[in-house]
Amino acid sequence: MTRTPLLRGVYLPPFGPFGDPKVLVELAVRAEAAGWDGVFLWDHVVSNSAPIADCWTSLSAMATETRTIRIGSTVTPLPRRRPWIVARQASTVSRLSGGRVIVGVGLGSDESGDFSRFGEENDVRVRSSMLGEALDVMRSMWAGTPHAHSGEHYRVDIPAGTPEPFPIPLWMASSTRHARVIERAASCDGIFPISDHTLRPEELESIVDRLRRGGVSRDRRYDVAVSGNASPAWERPNPDGVDLAAMADAGATWWMESLIHFDPIELSLRVVDAGPP
Repeated sequence: MTRTPLLRGVYLPPFGPFGDPKVLVELAVRAEAAGWDGVFLWDHVVSNSAPIADCWTSLSAMATETRTIRIGSTVTPLPRRRPWIVARQASTVSRLSGGRVIVGVGLGSDESGDFSRFGEENDVRVRSSMLGEALDVMRSMWAGTPHAHSGEHYRVDIPAGTPEPFPIPLWMASSTRHARVIERAASCDGIFPISDHTLRPEELESIVDRLRRGGVSRDRRYDVAVSGNASPAWERPNPDGVDLAAMADAGATWWMESLIHFDPIELSLRVVDAGPP
């Protein structure tokens, strides 16, 4: 994987204090002005913290009010979405933004009831199979190549079309380090390891090593996004004790400063206005 400077983004759920899409647009504008490299939204249907905003509708609004900052989903659970609809939504936002979109995808979780409340598939093994088929559908639509597929989960007959004017990077979320998950992540343009704690550099090094053994060459542009809290603007500066230089040395290409819906909105905006750590 090619060594690149560490980019810094803001990562947040579009619900609770961030559930107003106008707040999300204002946050993206302020993040761009403060020097952040990206703003990324969770993608959920329901939450215990109302109100809740749709991820892709909000990203469209953010795209029209910003000029340089990258925007995207971290992450969109493809098994509860029709992949051809997500592909079209992402391509629309990409064109609106001039090619600044990154699409993070994954299996999703049911912690808020996004699957079980609506009768969606809740078996992880089945969702994994759905994810594999969905990725092929999305890639074909973006490339403008015909794609006839009759699989276990999706039946599509996509005609030849016009390729997207901007390449749309795909990041794969990973909450496990299983070989199949790493293999799937290696076929994408980046990985977003999800953990119940901020990854330590040695943990990140292990993931990067597995990616290399899974086919990601050292000279390939490949993103590794890590989330946590490192900003000096928190009430307790750098509460996770993160060494960003060590993270970059371990292979991180993006640091995602995590804003959480139960933090006061004023504190979150202060972190954004302070700029990247």
